[in-house]
Amino acid sequence: MSNEIEILAALFEENRNEENAGPMKKYMKDHFPFLGIKSPLRKELEKQFFKETGILKEPFDKDFVTGLWEKDEREYHYTAITYIGKFIKKLPKEVIPFLEKLITTKSWWDSVDSIAPLVGELARKYPEVIEETIDGWSVNDNFWLRRSAILLQLKYKQQTNESLLYDYIVKNADSKEFFIQKAIGWALREYSKTNPISVKAFIEGNKLAPLSVREGSKYVS
Repeated sequence: MSNEIEILAALFEENRNEENAGPMKKYMKDHFPFLGIKSPLRKELEKQFFKETGILKEPFDKDFVTGLWEKDEREYHYTAITYIGKFIKKLPKEVIPFLEKLITTKSWWDSVDSIAPLVGELARKYPEVIEETIDGWSVNDNFWLRRSAILLQLKYKQQTNESLLYDYIVKNADSKEFFIQKAIGWALREYSKTNPISVKAFIEGNKLAPLSVREGSKYVS
């Protein structure tokens, strides 16, 4: 275990809170144990950790991320994602297979929905990754990769590639998977803040799951 991981583990252990850990685990449907460190405190501890170790001044370290991902408690995974986010503007597109591995390992909506926008940042910088990788995600057997493809442009606003968004949604429109139906609704709702007329026409012109329609129509009159 790297020295940095040991330092972070010591910091987190000092702040372990069993009273919080149970409800936090329950909220994530018992998929992962928690140390019981809620988000605001974890972010403070991360800041302290980054400052003390100077790890953000070093080159991006995949092994550090992997080491955190291998730990059981979910807070370590959150810190791994925070760490990636700090480097995302400097990372090459070659990091995408690594992010794909994280999306498909210890998967749940909390990690996937935090990694997808990071992939979105890379896709904005390297548009060729859409054809190289993300198109494949949109029809992958792993529904977390499909969800990531649908949510890829969530923060794009006016820069949204509408035909791409709609293409991924149509490819997944008949999915019975809750997390896909929800992602479709969420992506449409977000894009409707930029282009409500287009989203309304798309919803009316396509057969979508009721959940997707309900979520996607929120801001569409």
